[in-house]
Amino acid sequence: MKLKGFLENSLLDWDGKISAVLFLSGCNYACPFCHNPELAGDSPALPELPLAGVLERAGKIRNWLDGVVVTGGEPCICPELEGLLSDLRRRGFRVKLDTNGSNPEMLARVLEKGLVDYVAMDVKAPFEPGKYARLSGVPADPEEPRASAALLEKSGVEHEFRTTVVPGWLPEEDLTAIAAALGPKARYYLQRFRNEKTLDPELSSITPGKEEDLQHAASACGRYVAHCGVR
Repeated sequence: MKLKGFLENSLLDWDGKISAVLFLSGCNYACPFCHNPELAGDSPALPELPLAGVLERAGKIRNWLDGVVVTGGEPCICPELEGLLSDLRRRGFRVKLDTNGSNPEMLARVLEKGLVDYVAMDVKAPFEPGKYARLSGVPADPEEPRASAALLEKSGVEHEFRTTVVPGWLPEEDLTAIAAALGPKARYYLQRFRNEKTLDPELSSITPGKEEDLQHAASACGRYVAHCGVR
């Protein structure tokens, strides 16, 4: 496990909470729109941080925090993830996990052991092989994130789903297809595409979607899920 980023406090990574954020390096997807390609690609330009020292620092500021967010990269590809989450639990932290849902086996173990309080799962596209491959940048099996979504719905653990909306890549009918697949109990968010930095440089020329278009899509998706918002 490589820890290559640490924020002592964030108001953005866990809604309504002040959280520390641990960034684990490496990802099994290569989403063309990824806004942190150095982290996802495990770039040697990013120095590895000493986990023990970071956890010690987090412990010292625990009374200022509502919890810790473990994100990536993709945390669920790290074999040591369960140990990290268990360590955070022993230190008295509430934990949020960010994941792309591609490793339902790891997610199932994390959920069964009660190691997380909240999970945010990215859904890249409708659960169709061609569309999922395009948005994930690899020949991803969409049945893996579909299985992860089902695990979350059955888990009783608070969670949300979210999709980054790349204009021209995900039309409204794709977004409503995702919402319909997630089902009537889901909390679903449409995330604005950011073009400041992208794994595929060509996407930097794409203009982020208009607010009114995103809100219209959220309203359409809201017919299929418990809640759909825009971020």
